[in-house]
Amino acid sequence: MAMPLFIYLHGFNSSPDSIKARQFQSAMMAIGRAEDVIVPELSHWPAEAIAQVEALIKQYKDREITLIGSSLGGYYSLWLGEQYQLRAVLVNPAVRPYELLAEMLGLQCNLYTGEAYTLTELHLQQMLALDVASTAQPQQYLLLTQTDDETLDYRQAVDKLSDSPMLVQLGGDHGFQQFEAVIPAIVAFSEGRVELPDIPGLPSVDS
Repeated sequence: MAMPLFIYLHGFNSSPDSIKARQFQSAMMAIGRAEDVIVPELSHWPAEAIAQVEALIKQYKDREITLIGSSLGGYYSLWLGEQYQLRAVLVNPAVRPYELLAEMLGLQCNLYTGEAYTLTELHLQQMLALDVASTAQPQQYLLLTQTDDETLDYRQAVDKLSDSPMLVQLGGDHGFQQFEAVIPAIVAFSEGRVELPDIPGLPSVDS
């Protein structure tokens, strides 16, 4: 029986070369599962990014898929999870990116690829079209978030996913400190188990 397939969705102005994406790929390679990870380079256009991932979901329709979404990728993963009934791990996810990015309209440059483009109102409209009002099966989502996220208010994600399993850690940052420590929990979740780790120096809110 095939092992679950992971599709990792990077965040805004990021790429498959992001730190967490590379850490996850390395961890999976170490356990002999490098081929079970796909990290697409997503378009800066939300509608195109969604179409890219939908094509992968359809291509691997015979596999059990778990999405991993970071920041804006987490926002996309929530919508895709609802549309395709997929498990999704949301890492410091954006909840209302169409509001957050409204102050950043204009010239942008991808931090990894160097691609320059203009962020427009149409980008925000495409993001708004992907908003999920409520989740049909909250147990299919795992929220991983840290309270000192300098980019997003972690409480928005906690409120949005209040009925989902979650690990809320005190401190940290938007990049999610010690991400490697939660990778075993991500793998377990893909197999239907919730096993939240204790991370030294970053206690959970409930601890």
